[in-house]
Amino acid sequence: VQLVESGGGSVQAGGSLRLSCTGFGDGHQHYAVAWFRQGPEKPREGVAAFVLSDGSTTYEDSVKGRFTVSKDNARNTLYLQISRLTTEDTAVYYCATSQMKGYEYNYWGQGTQVTVS
Repeated sequence: VQLVESGGGSVQAGGSLRLSCTGFGDGHQHYAVAWFRQGPEKPREGVAAFVLSDGSTTYEDSVKGRFTVSKDNARNTLYLQISRLTTEDTAVYYCATSQMKGYEYNYWGQGTQVTVS
């Protein structure tokens, strides 16, 4: 399983970005795809999780209303739309998959850097 994130970059506060995650449509069993981030000198935190079977999505409280997860079925791509960016959103963003409900996220991408100034 090779997950690949893209779409990061440098943006001004108040702007928006859309991150992409591909690679989970590889024939392996995946239960959920999640987005995590790790800011400078901060622990990694989960920000959103998407259940592939029914499309249900959960968000970490601090990002609700600004982060939106969507999926393009034709491209087997998961997106993370981030709006009203703040400097606190500066982080490396990762997507990861878990194979069954309740299992840990054990496949990870290399991450994409988001820098907000």
